[in-house]
Amino acid sequence: MNELVYPRERSLGAITLVLGILIWIALIVGTFGVALIILALGYIAYLFAQSALIAHIKGNGVELSETQFPDLYAQFNDCCARLQLIIRPQAYILNGNGGLNAFATQFLGTQYVVLMSDVVDAMEQHTDGVRFYIGHELGHLRMKHLDFGHLLRWPALWLPLLGAAYSRARESTCDRHGLACSNSPEGAARALVVLSAGVERWQKLDLNAYLQQAKHGAGFWMSFHELIAGYPWLTKRATRILNPEDQVPRRNVFAYLIAVFIPYAGRLGGGFALLLMIYVTGLIAAVAIPAYHDYTVKAKLELTVLQSQGARQSLSEYYLVNQKTPTSLEDAGIAPSQADGSALQLNPANMELTVSNRHGALVFIPSLDNQGRISWSCTNGEGLKPAQLPPSCQKLKQ
Repeated sequence: MNELVYPRERSLGAITLVLGILIWIALIVGTFGVALIILALGYIAYLFAQSALIAHIKGNGVELSETQFPDLYAQFNDCCARLQLIIRPQAYILNGNGGLNAFATQFLGTQYVVLMSDVVDAMEQHTDGVRFYIGHELGHLRMKHLDFGHLLRWPALWLPLLGAAYSRARESTCDRHGLACSNSPEGAARALVVLSAGVERWQKLDLNAYLQQAKHGAGFWMSFHELIAGYPWLTKRATRILNPEDQVPRRNVFAYLIAVFIPYAGRLGGGFALLLMIYVTGLIAAVAIPAYHDYTVKAKLELTVLQSQGARQSLSEYYLVNQKTPTSLEDAGIAPSQADGSALQLNPANMELTVSNRHGALVFIPSLDNQGRISWSCTNGEGLKPAQLPPSCQKLKQ
């Protein structure tokens, strides 16, 4: 059954799994285990949400059985047999309210395949149609797309290009499963194009003309929006089903240059991904720019600390000789400015030395120990934040 797996799914699956595990480890270690708590709370929220979905399916849907829609139930069992599924999922029909689709899900170890009533009605005269949808959803379950591995991959699936590519590869794999359940490639392709033409018009659709539309996928914008989407264009999917040996047009190479900056947002769409990218970029900028500014101020004030060392030394010597503080900088033989343009100001009451420049003011505070030695420490003065103090400003001794 290896031929049912789209070639790129295995490689992309391995890459996303390894990256996802590494990111989880980094999050757990980097947050000192807080990420585990968030993960546990997220899993609880998932259980409640998933339980609501399953309750809705069981409470409002119709379960297929030998007595309930036996024709559909026979097709479902035949598809399970073709895909060699030993454990059969539960199958339901649910009112689609105009939706043409189907989906697979699972809850606490039980698997479900749900067919929307609209797609079943649309395929009433086309037995391969329902088979394709059943096979596609069984493909998700057979390939364990909804298992624990998806959770492990989850952090990596947001990565630009990678997450979307893995999702598209999964859908292509499931299309192959749908084809395996169908009696002919054309039947499977026509079932797929119902998503394009609708409930009635699909029967009059010129399939060959539709497949020719795949050439538009080579355009810049078509390429870009497919690169950030989790599904290949339907024209490409139908082409791969009907003519798997045909090469679909390559994407525009310049589209990759933009798509590489757009995180994958799954079913939320490319617009949300773009907003997410703007938000994350703004958040990073809001944190990084002030942090970088503080870093540069620290580096420049480090020089100020070193250049003012001579002034502090002179003040210490003056006090030790005269046993009093100087009344001015001139009394201690200190120039009122430094080589970098910093201005010096002395408080004669306690011999505090303030060194000011365009970055702010450093205040050097003297203290006398029991052995009569003067030690200096410094703090931030006017126009300077504590975060901008240079490391050497924390403890200074002469």
